[in-house]
Amino acid sequence: MLETFSEFKETKNIDRTTLLGVLEESFRGVIAKMFGSDENYTVIVNPDKGDLEITRSREVVADGEVTDPNREISLSEAQLIEPDFEIGEEVSEPVEFAAFGRRAILTLRQTLASKVLELEHDALYNKYKDREGDIITAEVYQTWKSETLLVDDENNELLLPKSQQIPRDFYKKGEMVRAVIDRVDNANGNPKIYLSRTAPSFLQRLLEQDIPEIADGVISLRGVARIPGERAKIAVESYDERIDPVGACVGVKGSRIHGIVRELKNESIDVIQYSSNPALYIQRALGPAVINSISLDEESKKADVYLNPDQVSLAIGKSGMNIKLACMLTGYTIDVFREFDDDKNEDIYLDEFADEIDQWVIDAVKALGFDTAKDVLQAPREMIIDKADLEEDTVDELLEVLRKEFEEES
Repeated sequence: MLETFSEFKETKNIDRTTLLGVLEESFRGVIAKMFGSDENYTVIVNPDKGDLEITRSREVVADGEVTDPNREISLSEAQLIEPDFEIGEEVSEPVEFAAFGRRAILTLRQTLASKVLELEHDALYNKYKDREGDIITAEVYQTWKSETLLVDDENNELLLPKSQQIPRDFYKKGEMVRAVIDRVDNANGNPKIYLSRTAPSFLQRLLEQDIPEIADGVISLRGVARIPGERAKIAVESYDERIDPVGACVGVKGSRIHGIVRELKNESIDVIQYSSNPALYIQRALGPAVINSISLDEESKKADVYLNPDQVSLAIGKSGMNIKLACMLTGYTIDVFREFDDDKNEDIYLDEFADEIDQWVIDAVKALGFDTAKDVLQAPREMIIDKADLEEDTVDELLEVLRKEFEEES
């Protein structure tokens, strides 16, 4: 038993004091169960010698007055142990645990197994609870529909839910996977470690690992926003004026960022320079769009951004990703508005009206070679109806939307 505990100490990093306490507590539990109390017992475990000692103390009472044999001993019985014992004195005698019987030993075995398991769970919980937010590399053991089971180098089980996997992730048994320790639950004393590859902290830790300036604190990572597997934006700031934070993170021809992009299944990463000026920060976050002006409401964290018509689609991005990431990164709700300059005779691309006009109508008109609103407004109505094979009502609605846009801007 002591050899087993010694091995457990080495593999699970449980301190000696805790192990000895578990042994003593287990013995006391069995004794209390057998005799109703363990208060008059002394249990001493000596792992150096590989033995243990149990002694019981009982008070000497007159013959025939013993009411509790576990706590009291008659005078004549005590004098068999030591002839000079007197009434009122205390007798201590060794107890052989083997004499308790097979049932007591089985109970001890079950108690020890239960406490060992409890110690294992506590050790696992404490080990990983302190590492929340750190990156870990683990081996794929089994994949299910809703999650993937991984094991660390000590065969502890780790869970990677499907919702925390990058959409293009696909795992095979035995494959090594990197992820961040997202959270550790300990419901009913049974710890479960959950990993994530979609959390912003995963990208943050990858950057800290691969970019020395961030690891050394020369460059500070001020914000991370991700749409996992698609696109991400990070904001960096340098405390050394001689270091370009964006250039240092990207590297020559993107050499530093490429490894991270591959790890994230070709997730595009935009690196921008942080600014404490909200307007400038929002302007950089909406890149590559060129912004004309910004109106801020810092109290409600709202920003109205004005751009030339040809810059609106760049600001919004494919499926709205660019503006969504900019909102996540800056903490502002951003609305974009087209801005026209009559002197420059600004025009609007038809695709900018996709929120007001059905895409199939836009495609039909573009097939005629009309790409902008003014192209359509300057073309004969009947020709659009005939060549685009559209209903009259549909063409009239199209023209009304286009005219209304220019009237509003005027």
